[in-house]
Amino acid sequence: METVATAARGKANQTQEKRKWIYAKKPKGRYYTYRQWVGYPLLLFLFAAPFIKINGHPFLMFNILERKFSIFGTLFYPQDLYIFVFGMLIVMVCVVLFTVVYGRVWCGWACPQTIFMELVFRRIEYWIEGDWQQQKKSNEGPDSDARAWKKFLKHGIFFALSFFISNIFLAYIIGIDSLQAIIFDPVSAHFAGFTAILLFTLVFYAVFAHVREIVCTTICPYGRLQGVLLDDQSITVAYDVERGEPRSKKRKKQQGAVGDCVDCKLCVHVCPTGIDIRNGLQMECVSCTACIDACDAVMDKIGKPAGLIGFYPTAKVLKKDGYRKRNFRAVAYSTVLCVLIAVFAVLLFNRSAIDGRLLRANGSSYLLKDDGTVGNLYTLELVNKSGKEMAFVLESVDARYRLQQVNPIHALKKDGAATLSFFLFMDRKEVEQYKQNVKVKIVSAGQSVHVMKTTFIAPLPPK
Repeated sequence: METVATAARGKANQTQEKRKWIYAKKPKGRYYTYRQWVGYPLLLFLFAAPFIKINGHPFLMFNILERKFSIFGTLFYPQDLYIFVFGMLIVMVCVVLFTVVYGRVWCGWACPQTIFMELVFRRIEYWIEGDWQQQKKSNEGPDSDARAWKKFLKHGIFFALSFFISNIFLAYIIGIDSLQAIIFDPVSAHFAGFTAILLFTLVFYAVFAHVREIVCTTICPYGRLQGVLLDDQSITVAYDVERGEPRSKKRKKQQGAVGDCVDCKLCVHVCPTGIDIRNGLQMECVSCTACIDACDAVMDKIGKPAGLIGFYPTAKVLKKDGYRKRNFRAVAYSTVLCVLIAVFAVLLFNRSAIDGRLLRANGSSYLLKDDGTVGNLYTLELVNKSGKEMAFVLESVDARYRLQQVNPIHALKKDGAATLSFFLFMDRKEVEQYKQNVKVKIVSAGQSVHVMKTTFIAPLPPK
């Protein structure tokens, strides 16, 4: 008997822990219109960016495999890691600053996950299966051919879209030219690329067809950071408790000591993460404003002003008395952001068109010649980052040194690299110490584009 009861309790716990599928009501209203005006241009940019080229380079490319990045048509190599790090710091500070001031608006308005889910996949779902009540009734009802065909059509479109998105995603990694080669060449010629496309397709399909809001509420680390970043002045989507409570099922122009909330639960039905905004600040809220549109429509029907749910400072939501409007954190983050942008601009504009790695040849010592000069052998690795073919010459900054190339190379192809060797010679009479610093510059079109430092060793002249 006890065993049966234990099994029953276990089954009940499993039922309670089972995921509750969210059926979000189709949103409409002014904020939803604004979100579409923001979201669809961002989608267009996301799809178009890999095809845009500047000086023959992709507008955006993050080729981790070849350690080559293209941002706004400018190529960055591993040698430019410090510039890339500053760029990432600027992005992080922007995210932090934006969250401090506006809360989690990024998640509801600009995040690719939300835009794809709410403006693409869920709209297809509405078109095929109907609004939330029809979807729920169909899924909880008996199996039928009509239901099966709708599911087949919906998931077929979802999979096709996921396949298209995976191709675009891969274009950001390997570039559109490499992606086109994978598409048009035989599968056997690019098996790894085809496998990557298939894996990305399965991941995107799983996210948009099954995982959905769990990405925002559990997987994404940004949602977890929100509670740390928000302060009393942060603007967030919230319910005005003082105005709305106590709730009642009253109708238009009904009088009485009750709040404006009619407990219609439309704010819950339209929420894509399934929360009740009236329960206060919640990490799961992505500030999509669907609840604002739903509530404003109800307030309009019962003759009450809009804004029962709206954008409010967190201090108002938490009912903190006596707080003053301060923006210390926003000012501090803005200052740091301006400094980072200034440093990034200096690094970017001072970035050399050719990058070189200069080393003394391994295992070599100085070379004494019969004409009284002493020489050192060097190896130089060059990378062309200018985006075009580039002619150059090597020169010593110090006129006392004479440079002689072993394998003369005087031009680098576009995005090309080369390794060359050369000697530096110096009159032994001018040697001041056994080891001394020397500089070599790369000159192109009459201008010095890069200066490199190395050491020169030579015996002191006889007394």
